[in-house]
Amino acid sequence: MTAPARRHPPRPETGSVTVFVLLVCLCLAALLGLVSEGGLVLSSRETAVAEAEQAARAGAAALSPAAVRAGSISSSPPEAVEAAENVMALNGHAGTATAVRGVVTATVTPFRVSTPLLALVGVPSISVTASASASAVAG
Repeated sequence: MTAPARRHPPRPETGSVTVFVLLVCLCLAALLGLVSEGGLVLSSRETAVAEAEQAARAGAAALSPAAVRAGSISSSPPEAVEAAENVMALNGHAGTATAVRGVVTATVTPFRVSTPLLALVGVPSISVTASASASAVAG
């Protein structure tokens, strides 16, 4: 005579591996988004800083050398501000510039970098801006 087959009671863990795998996949997708799109945002920030630095130097170069030597630079020379803002516009990102006592400050207007992978976890874009200053020196 053979022993009757045992029936095992249902286990409460049934399907828990599926939930675990889904959570791991979601975490890996978020990590992939941070790595790839984080690099994109850092690259955009670096570009914005370079544009602001170029604009500030162009604005400082537009100041009159005679006025710099004499120390008689007005509070906001229009030629310096215009030169800096033109450089930012030509580089593709508009911005604002100010010039106070020989120091030209250029600020790239905040722009958004699209993040399609991070949008899956609720971050559709990241704002990037930069600012730089340059001084006019008498040479």
